Amino acid sequence: MAGGKQVSLVFNEFLFLKIFQAFRMAIQPTKLIITSSALAMICLTGWVMDFSQSVAVKDNNSRIVSELDVYINKNITDKQAAIKFLQESGQSSGVFKILWRSSASCFKRAVDSVYKRDILGIISSIQEFYLSLEWAIKYHFIYCGIFFIIVLAVLSSAGGAICRIAALQNARGEKPGISEAVRFSTKRFKSLFQAPFVPLFIIFAIGILIFIPGLLGNIPKVGEIIIGLSMPMVLFGGILIATVIVGAIAGFNLMFPAIAYDGSDGFDSISRSFSYVYAKPWSMLTYTSIAAIYGSICYTFVRILAFLALSVTRAFMHFCVRTTNNFGDVNKLDAIWPKPSFIHFYDQSAIDPVTWQEKAGAALIYFFVLIIIGMVVSFIISFYFSANTIIYSLLRNKVDGTAIDNVYSYHNEKDNDFPESSK
Repeated sequence: MAGGKQVSLVFNEFLFLKIFQAFRMAIQPTKLIITSSALAMICLTGWVMDFSQSVAVKDNNSRIVSELDVYINKNITDKQAAIKFLQESGQSSGVFKILWRSSASCFKRAVDSVYKRDILGIISSIQEFYLSLEWAIKYHFIYCGIFFIIVLAVLSSAGGAICRIAALQNARGEKPGISEAVRFSTKRFKSLFQAPFVPLFIIFAIGILIFIPGLLGNIPKVGEIIIGLSMPMVLFGGILIATVIVGAIAGFNLMFPAIAYDGSDGFDSISRSFSYVYAKPWSMLTYTSIAAIYGSICYTFVRILAFLALSVTRAFMHFCVRTTNNFGDVNKLDAIWPKPSFIHFYDQSAIDPVTWQEKAGAALIYFFVLIIIGMVVSFIISFYFSANTIIYSLLRNKVDGTAIDNVYSYHNEKDNDFPESSK
């Protein structure tokens, strides 16, 4: 009997190897279809909302400098004046376009830093990403409020579906279809959508308790005494807020997996995430680090595959297309399709279409190259949700002793539209 327990303990220590199944899960066509659809909806929303053209930009020696570049530039002291100068230049762009470009740049630098084992580089990239969000919220609050709610709704549906598929794959080796996964996320949409707001609600509620003594401090003569006497309660509230913030940041990745694996509601998913993070912080850090490094390798492989596909396709086509355009000895393909590089799959500045036929051809090629880029981004999203679902199951096993194959099923619910997945 003791020998069986020892074997079980040894086996549990190697459960982290399940993280390496994330690539196989993420590359599954079902998940890529879901993530591609979600990404298309987000990009379409951003494209439509960018008709507002509310971001000031300036062409500085063939480099576009935006408000965001000024905001994150540490060498600029008077950022307000610099942004005002940009606004007077007369050029403008969309918030989504600027944020997309900045996020892509931060992600690439973070991946490079992982390869170089540059911890500071990773931290710097993450910090710049959060500064980008801070800029957007600070200077374009209404735009961000509308856009982020739409994005959260889309990601709640897609993320819940992907996490549900990953949970069933990880637990039982099952491969549910798109319809079952989408039905799950639709049924649990309220919990999925509300989960990220729960920490904000808790922080706001505690903040009100801190706000009240501060308000009473304005009472003449006795205000100072009230503030002094309320300091224990206020400091305790501050500690609680700090605890919630740390738990929310560290456990955010586990919210959707908690709902997918255990059928939790929004508050319960936060409770589970917090408890697992604070119960096993080093395990959480270890699992996340392994997933990040492995994910970087997988991302590089997928990007190389996409780059080779584009390069080979263009090379064969370039060999066949010999017709010159109307302006001399220039290959027609060069005028509408720039040679792809590993960094830039499609560099619009490298082409110069002249006729309407060339412009139409360039636009069509750009559209289809964007689909390839979208598939790479879709893989990243799919890997993120799949890997974190596995991590959640490992932490749950470590903290609660719950078996990995124990996954939420519907057999106890009145709604019989869902098949039973586990007992």
